Amino acid sequence: MPWKQNYTASDEVSLKDDEINWPGDRRCCVAVNVDLSLARAPDGLVPSDLSDYRAMFGLHEGMNQLLATLERYNIKATFTVPAAMANMLKDTLRELNANGHEVAPHGFKHEDVTALSREDEKARMELATEIMTDVLGRRPRGWYSLPRQSDPFAVGTISPNTAELLIEAGYSYMGSGLSDDIPHYWVADFEKRTAILTLPYFYHFDDQFFLLFPAKGTGLENADTLIANWRAEFDAQYKRGRHFNMTLHPHAIGWAHRLKLLEDFFSHIRGFPGIWNATGAQIADHWQQNYPASTHLRLEESIWRDYPGSLS
Repeated sequence: MPWKQNYTASDEVSLKDDEINWPGDRRCCVAVNVDLSLARAPDGLVPSDLSDYRAMFGLHEGMNQLLATLERYNIKATFTVPAAMANMLKDTLRELNANGHEVAPHGFKHEDVTALSREDEKARMELATEIMTDVLGRRPRGWYSLPRQSDPFAVGTISPNTAELLIEAGYSYMGSGLSDDIPHYWVADFEKRTAILTLPYFYHFDDQFFLLFPAKGTGLENADTLIANWRAEFDAQYKRGRHFNMTLHPHAIGWAHRLKLLEDFFSHIRGFPGIWNATGAQIADHWQQNYPASTHLRLEESIWRDYPGSLS
């Protein structure tokens, strides 16, 4: 993917399949993200988001059943949460850490920061980091700003300043990359060659875009399509020896019939030898050690050119 200031983040050419190695000569990396955010608008969390049925179900029954499913299949996940929710979930988040999962901030309020000044975004990031550090007893390693359905362009919840601010704040990685299907580097400054490691994310492996029912009404539930996407992508990535990522929301996946489909998928991948199920921080550690930006980020000027009115 060609590099372009404040837009794409990857090298001109991705790593070839035979260049990718996972710990212990394992065949394929499987990353599970659990998004606890309940924000429904670009401004991020508001009190009403935490009091409707989605919150009541997702943070109680849905969460409990999802955690039980992950435990039955010995799956470790990265749980992302807006820092503004962290204190109300303090005991849960600490227990997740103690059980081998990772907890990372999903922004301060899971808000769209594109209109913020650099100073305002920095202040929110610092506050979010302070809150998460206090709750978890250690600094978070990753920062997640996943896209939403209404994004006018890829990764609409980060700004041109986000990557540089994350580097300055000491974050190891960002979990919001659409430029590759493996970990890759998001360039903050082309001239200085500063970049932050970014983990893959894709809408078509995110349950919220397939499991809208009952929030929106009959006819908008496509759970069978979701599991078909998961299986097809996992099978392909396993064959190639690359990376598979999925995103779950307790208020969406936590219904009994949907959990059955999730169990079917976990049973499917259990039959494949050499799976490395890792958290975001574990993936970042492996990638930075074996594929550091100093040797694997080969930047060239992009052939892309802007035109008046372009969103690129």
